[in-house]
Amino acid sequence: MYAERILSGMRPTGSLHLGHYHGVLKNWVSLQDQYPCLFFVADWHALTTQYDDPQGIVDASWDMVIDWLAAGVDPARATLFIQSQVPEHAELHLLLSMMVPLGWLERVPTYKDQQEKLENKDLSTYGFLGYPLLQAADILIYRADKVPVGEDQVPHIEFSREVARRFNHLYGREPGFAEKVAEAVSRLGSRRARRYAELRTRFQQNGEQAAIERAHALLDEVPDLSHADRERLCGHLEGTGKMILVEPGALLTEASRMPGLDGQKMSKSYGNTITLREDAASVTHKLRRMPTDPARIRRSDPGDPARCPVWQLHQVYSDEACQAWVQQGCRSAAIGCLDCKQPVIDGILREQAPMRERAQPFLDDPQLVRAIIADGNGKARHLARETMRDVRQAMGLDYR
Repeated sequence: MYAERILSGMRPTGSLHLGHYHGVLKNWVSLQDQYPCLFFVADWHALTTQYDDPQGIVDASWDMVIDWLAAGVDPARATLFIQSQVPEHAELHLLLSMMVPLGWLERVPTYKDQQEKLENKDLSTYGFLGYPLLQAADILIYRADKVPVGEDQVPHIEFSREVARRFNHLYGREPGFAEKVAEAVSRLGSRRARRYAELRTRFQQNGEQAAIERAHALLDEVPDLSHADRERLCGHLEGTGKMILVEPGALLTEASRMPGLDGQKMSKSYGNTITLREDAASVTHKLRRMPTDPARIRRSDPGDPARCPVWQLHQVYSDEACQAWVQQGCRSAAIGCLDCKQPVIDGILREQAPMRERAQPFLDDPQLVRAIIADGNGKARHLARETMRDVRQAMGLDYR
């Protein structure tokens, strides 16, 4: 039984935009107050599609970390690190690649989808095919039981669960496992042992997930149970053997409602973004030039907010009173388009102001960012080494 832990990462794409803030970073800021969190720069993942032009990855990584800090991610409450600076990720990825069937990788839904979207790239590489396995290694090496994802990423988490399950099945059956489980059960005491056996039967025969949770709670009641015995009992409970790698769960997050300047989803590829720390003059200029309802050719023409991209931003930044004012004013031509845009401009600038303020010390002294990451790299590597010690032992690769 391992502690609750959140893991999430982002590819380094340079300065982040408001879509990233509303889609990911606001959630990270909330989660860091609820769980132990690890947030990492997925620079090796960037190479899966950027292998032929990697020169900007390092600078993009530092820019992205500053945006995390600007958004309110707190290194005192979460561990921030860079994937490539914890080489155990690569070792676990390599070892997992020895036992994961090729067909598992080929059936990941995004594999062919991304190949079609990025048809100008040669993606007939193992790196691209194997990135879900590297992603699984990222999660499993920290025994993270919760991964915040949108619905489209749930198959990746299920893939990671399958990998952990297969690993535990292959390597969790240490010599004398059954005898050691029997000894561990006897240490529970007769009443708890009977309850443990009942819960195990309910899960394995009926698939009751609640039985697993109750059994884990039962084990938590035995303070002198060793870590090794706890792992054996958890594995025996689920029928996998000793639990070495933890099966992660998807922590579903709401889809971002942040539209771009043209009404499409905010994305760098569409050229419709506002970055987190963009200066006020640029933000104002962009928003004042936004397209509006094409029916409003003249100031006196009535419009329909449903056909106007600015209305989508009002739904993010304006309260009910302001939205009612927009609906009435636009439809009656009582307000002009620039009047309509001003509350959105004010709302975005108000949101960005603390971000620019939080970012400034790190822009003034980049060594502050590097110190935060160095500390996070050390903490992450300590956890990764613990997992790899158990993985090597389980696979018979412990040469000590």
